[in-house]
Amino acid sequence: MKKFTKELVNEYADKLLIGLTDEENELVLKEFDIIEESMELIANIKDIEQVEVMTHALDNFTYTLKEDIKEESLGIEDILKNCKKYEDREIVVPRIIGDDNNE
Repeated sequence: MKKFTKELVNEYADKLLIGLTDEENELVLKEFDIIEESMELIANIKDIEQVEVMTHALDNFTYTLKEDIKEESLGIEDILKNCKKYEDREIVVPRIIGDDNNE
């Protein structure tokens, strides 16, 4: 397995368009060291290959699907009665990103 280096982390960060500071790069390297140590511990568990694959964390997991029941929907007019502001059939919501002056 290729060892993660400062250069390799920077290369991947550039490919993902997320430039990293030297401090962030060091943090990523420390995280990868922890991950590698954990993977090494797991790999060294005696007879790990003999462990049966699990599909769910609970042994007796069962599920029951609910029956689809078609129900009558609310009318558009009733829905719009609960809105502070709407235009035609569209609800106007407050802007959450960007400058309010660029509307």
